[in-house]
Amino acid sequence: MRSHITTRGLERATHRALYYSMGLIPEDLEKPLIGVINTQNESMPGHKHLDSITRAVKDGIISAGGTPIEFPTIGICDGIAQGNYGMHYPLASRELIADSVECMMNGHSYDAMVMVTDCDKITPGMIIAAARLDLPTIIISGGVMATGRFKGQKAGYTDLMESSGLVQRGLMTNEELSELEQAALPGCGACNLLGTANSMNFLTEALGLCLPGSTAPAMGSRKLALAKRSGIKIMELLEKGITAKQILTPEAVHNALVVDMAIGGSSNTMLHLAAICHEADIPFSFDEVEKIAAQTPHFVKLKPAGTHYPLDLDDAGGIAGLMNRLKEYGYIKNNMTVTGKTVFENVENARVTDDDVVKTKETAYSQTGGLKILYGNLAEGGAVCKKAGVDPAMLKHSGPARVFEKEEIAVAAIYNGEIKPGDVVVIRYEGPKGGPGMREMLTPTSAIIGMGLGESVALVTDGRFSGATRGAAIGHVSPEAAEGGLIAFVKDGDTISMDIEGGIVTLEVSDEEIAKRKEGWTPNKPPVKPGSYLDRYSKMVTSAMDGAVFKR
Repeated sequence: MRSHITTRGLERATHRALYYSMGLIPEDLEKPLIGVINTQNESMPGHKHLDSITRAVKDGIISAGGTPIEFPTIGICDGIAQGNYGMHYPLASRELIADSVECMMNGHSYDAMVMVTDCDKITPGMIIAAARLDLPTIIISGGVMATGRFKGQKAGYTDLMESSGLVQRGLMTNEELSELEQAALPGCGACNLLGTANSMNFLTEALGLCLPGSTAPAMGSRKLALAKRSGIKIMELLEKGITAKQILTPEAVHNALVVDMAIGGSSNTMLHLAAICHEADIPFSFDEVEKIAAQTPHFVKLKPAGTHYPLDLDDAGGIAGLMNRLKEYGYIKNNMTVTGKTVFENVENARVTDDDVVKTKETAYSQTGGLKILYGNLAEGGAVCKKAGVDPAMLKHSGPARVFEKEEIAVAAIYNGEIKPGDVVVIRYEGPKGGPGMREMLTPTSAIIGMGLGESVALVTDGRFSGATRGAAIGHVSPEAAEGGLIAFVKDGDTISMDIEGGIVTLEVSDEEIAKRKEGWTPNKPPVKPGSYLDRYSKMVTSAMDGAVFKR
């Protein structure tokens, strides 16, 4: 046991005494010490309730003969940081989360770990740490938020985001907006849409790193039972010597990509899966992503792309039911999971119970996946679009550019009626380095939808999008503006053309004109304080298409 480094031997008297001072007894130190990472905080609904889930995990560990040692990490709410300076931090926090887990687990020599998580950057940060440490590991998510109700209809996060534009257009009153604000998000859990939080929690199950049941509601006995079983199961993994990288294999990543395409997950998953593979030393190729996308039908459409909510997927059989269907069609591979069984064994008895929520191959929304990788002179290194959320009328589009140097200016222009049908909104200097932190452009995309422009206006950015985004939104444009990518040289009125199905995004400007624009160019300076974390992050981070990881 790793923990024996700190608990055994004559020279470890002070180490043992430190544990005793916290109420542990000698018998506790005879058992494996299991790190339990509790990301509970009061900054977001996905994490507010995690103490109860963590308690259940610890109960499971104790019942199975281990000693749980709980410690925290930070966690930022993308929703509260959304549309303001705070959004520079969530993606950047992913690296801090992984680093803090590494520091605590190695600094105290714990034997294994259970990670209690739920939201956007926290879950991928945990998986990155799991790959880095390669210890017996189980992840348990905090679960899905309940669906809201407004005027007798289901409601949720995306309905609320798009309502600001309805108020601006006189289609909703401020009083109705206030009522919706208090009804759309009815309790704790990962917000009730297919945002990055639920996307990554569902992909954690596809990777085999959590027990089946990632779609379970946050507030209920099923989630607590899963947590307790996770605590019990970690002791079995430790006994058998099954570590994270034995589960996190190329086959597991293949399955995650297939599920991602089948559900039309958040475009942020491309950032996080690339970063996870980077940490696990697994090759990650966007050519392979495109191959999987071309072969995988789009089976599930949750809000905002469709009309269903995450708990509808849970009612219909969850990720296990979907994966059983994918297995029957031959799309996924067999792989070891944290259950101690293979994927195929895990899903053998799972069933889809509602073919309207989880389509068949014959009735799928599309015969290709919900995410699309684009290239062209405007994105020589690549770009990402959540094709599942694009109106069919906008899959091909060409129009004049309206260029903005930051998100807030673009949002004001949209709400002021300055953006006209046919325009292509360009928001730059929002990439990993130039932002820094690659802010989400959920506010401008929601503004475009809310202002009734979703079928006529596109958005292109070196920033990224939330899973709440819908519309013709192309993000992750690489190279980013701060690194001299072509997006830095777009001018108002330039024609930008996109063929989303074809995977092409092009600036229709001659090479000679582009060369003139590049003469004497210097990038905008990031809006950060020298020496701050964001300043250091900007200097160390790589391209979005590399996962926005730190340079090695």
